Amino acid sequence: MLDAPNAVPAPAARAALPAVTVVIPARNAAIYIGRTIDSALTQSGVTEIVVVDDGSTDDTMTIVRSYRDPRLRLMTNDGGGVSAARNFGARNARGSWLIFLDADDLLRPGAVTALLEAASAAPRAVLVYGDYNTIDSAGRQIGRRNLLKGRRKPTGDVLERLASGNFIVNGGIALVSAEAFRAAGGFDVTLRYCEDWHCWCRLAAIGEFAFVPRLLLDYRVHTASTMNAAMRTPQDFFPAVARVFDDPLILARLPANAVARLRQAAGIHLVTYSATQAVRFGRYGDVVRYLGLIGRRSLTAMPRSALKVALAFLGI
Repeated sequence: MLDAPNAVPAPAARAALPAVTVVIPARNAAIYIGRTIDSALTQSGVTEIVVVDDGSTDDTMTIVRSYRDPRLRLMTNDGGGVSAARNFGARNARGSWLIFLDADDLLRPGAVTALLEAASAAPRAVLVYGDYNTIDSAGRQIGRRNLLKGRRKPTGDVLERLASGNFIVNGGIALVSAEAFRAAGGFDVTLRYCEDWHCWCRLAAIGEFAFVPRLLLDYRVHTASTMNAAMRTPQDFFPAVARVFDDPLILARLPANAVARLRQAAGIHLVTYSATQAVRFGRYGDVVRYLGLIGRRSLTAMPRSALKVALAFLGI
């Protein structure tokens, strides 16, 4: 599925509002799924919402079936995992653009319009993305990313920057060309973590990205989510580093003399992420240990990693 694709033409300039499919993988998401669907249904430009139930044993499917909106489609994937569910939804999507929205997150008002306008202004882009804030299980804002006014992230040919660390973080902030996604092979179902980072790198190898400097998503942080149910260690993420830097499509587009440096940077990025997660769990001994590991790998990376950990204390 993940062989190098043929060249993908950049999406043509959009004269009219193009069709957007929101793909929502769901497994035992009854407590949140209704609000997530509502946040997508209110978006201009969303012509279809595909909920892929991945083996729920609660009332998730009952809630989805209660909607009468013709844009909403329910499919089942029988417990194949979140990557398989996303791929299944994308294969069956009718839209020319895709958004991968987790079943507990919320699109902010106007999010899709902002992404479509940016896509129209960047006709060579295969992925357009913005930023997010965090909320808790009750929907209360806990993040403070609104304080980072004017923050810019990479635009254009972003592969080298992306290979050094995932700056997109959540698929709910990204509008992805359906044609490019299918050509890139979708999400690697063999990866348990960071499969999105690997997929974004493959997309960056075949097209440009564009950034929207706006908060587009409320990203719910709670103990039932995959990334927050238990504290992850760097070793959980290292298989994805190996996959990215063993991928022929990605390697063909990276300067050979930069690969070792980028691989080291990716490892440091994920150790830093582990340290910020340890902050959320109050595991401050692990924070110190992970910062020490970063220092042993690269003293020059320490100040930036320490700053990210400090911002995690502040919810940024």
